[in-house]
Amino acid sequence: MKIVILASDRQPIYEQIAGQIKKAILCGELVQQDSLPSIRNLAKDLQVSVITTRRAYEELEKDGFIETIPGKGCFVAAGNRETLQKRLQKSIAEHLTEAVSLAKKAGYDAPQLKILLEEIWEAPYDECH
Repeated sequence: MKIVILASDRQPIYEQIAGQIKKAILCGELVQQDSLPSIRNLAKDLQVSVITTRRAYEELEKDGFIETIPGKGCFVAAGNRETLQKRLQKSIAEHLTEAVSLAKKAGYDAPQLKILLEEIWEAPYDECH
């Protein structure tokens, strides 16, 4: 698994790290019980603060993607993909709720929003590659 940090990205570095690890898990690149690099090693490899990598791992653990075993390290959590997909569905619903709110404020009606969503949906995108 390769993690790429973009300094020009508005997203905080810890979110970039966590997001790429989540993607690797959801796409099957990392599977249950796979070992992750230690916080210190990852920080060194990415040339970022240990605090940054620790925060990324804490977020991943909070979201159920990884588990920490004291004295052994961090591993992809034993939770199944279905559980992770349900968490993602909840997150999608929250984002869509926010999008609908913004659309209403901007004067969009449901058909206009559906057209915009379809345009976005049809745009080229492949999260796993």
